[in-house]
Amino acid sequence: YRILVGILYNRSVLETSISFKLVSLCDRWYLYVTFLHPGMMVSGLRFTLLQCTKKPYLTSTYWLTRIQSFLYCNENGLLGSFSEETHSCTCPNDQVVCTASLPCTVGDASACLTCAPDNRTRCGTCNTGYMLSQGLCKPEVAESTDHYIGFETDLQDLEMKYLLQKTDRRIEVHAIFISNDMRLNSWFDPSWRKRMLLTLKSNKYKSSLVHMLLGLSLQICLTKNSTLEPVLAVYVNPFGGSHSESWFMPVNENSFPDWERTKLDLPLQCFNWTLTLGNKWKTFFETVHIYLRSRIRSNGPNGNESIYYEPLEFIDPSRNLGYMKINTIQVFGYSMHFDPEAIRDLILQLDYPYTQGSQDSALLQLLEIRDRVNKLSPPGQRRLDLFSCLLRHRLKLSTSEVVRIQSALQAFNAKLPNTMDYDTTKLCS
Repeated sequence: YRILVGILYNRSVLETSISFKLVSLCDRWYLYVTFLHPGMMVSGLRFTLLQCTKKPYLTSTYWLTRIQSFLYCNENGLLGSFSEETHSCTCPNDQVVCTASLPCTVGDASACLTCAPDNRTRCGTCNTGYMLSQGLCKPEVAESTDHYIGFETDLQDLEMKYLLQKTDRRIEVHAIFISNDMRLNSWFDPSWRKRMLLTLKSNKYKSSLVHMLLGLSLQICLTKNSTLEPVLAVYVNPFGGSHSESWFMPVNENSFPDWERTKLDLPLQCFNWTLTLGNKWKTFFETVHIYLRSRIRSNGPNGNESIYYEPLEFIDPSRNLGYMKINTIQVFGYSMHFDPEAIRDLILQLDYPYTQGSQDSALLQLLEIRDRVNKLSPPGQRRLDLFSCLLRHRLKLSTSEVVRIQSALQAFNAKLPNTMDYDTTKLCS
């Protein structure tokens, strides 16, 4: 035992590979123990622990416990018993004076990866997903990502709801109106579908901002006694790209908000059509595509219900369906800070970390950004992969670069404690 103490002084037995071997030789039984410590320069050290004329019935666990007890539970002339499960000593008469300085616990998760070379009772390095804090390994927490991309506004829910109800211009996001089918404040024949869009062109004019959509408002007028009924379909493009990289807004489906119509005090049949998303359904937007169709409202056979026809299906083509015009279209929301160069710098650290540990820190922050961006997906069984859209269209990364980053994040997330990844639906090519 004294030899073992000399060899393993200030080393962690829990870091040392210990093997036992029982050998019969010349009518005697020998119990050998071999030690292999990561810090040893030799292949191993072997000692004879026991020799006897009869085969001993002692297990290797017994001898490991005896060695650990002698090393760590043998202070003040008292010999206790060491428990590897609890990493503690049980001393005679329930005292604690037999306990020596115990080495750190090496293992997975919150256990140490290695003990500190200058103090074996403290952790020296930690496993992936944990950081060293005062000799202990604690779960890593991503630093604030606010200087990379903003998400929140200073407006409270009630204040935001009030401003949306009043269609207050203080929360209007000024966008560019584009349409080849119609012009604002001009009458048009509503028999055919009209397409229009509101876009911000952020990469050209506002590269340091991303934008949150809180609501839409259109002022639609009809000629007198018209039986037309507007039907609106909305698609949202989060960060740019083609129309195919937009998602359909499920108005009045699965608790999603519906359009609210308010009649205006004007000579014509004019209504404000307002769709309020608020904080609950807010989402990123770069372009909003609006498709306007019209249907004809008619009384049903009982007179107390309405039946709707598509204009081309109307049986009397000589009937005047009337005309329609859109006076205004407004997008409500707010703009947030966005620093594409800082995010590119984070991505660069995946391959060229500045210091030891900076790669894990960069991965944690990218994971935080990814999850917060994807959390603003529209309602559905699976979230949309909005984060890939951000990388493709606002950081201008290639498809292969986006795939590589996503794979690195998934692999890193799998190593983190108490985390569950989620499947997403691809939106951007």
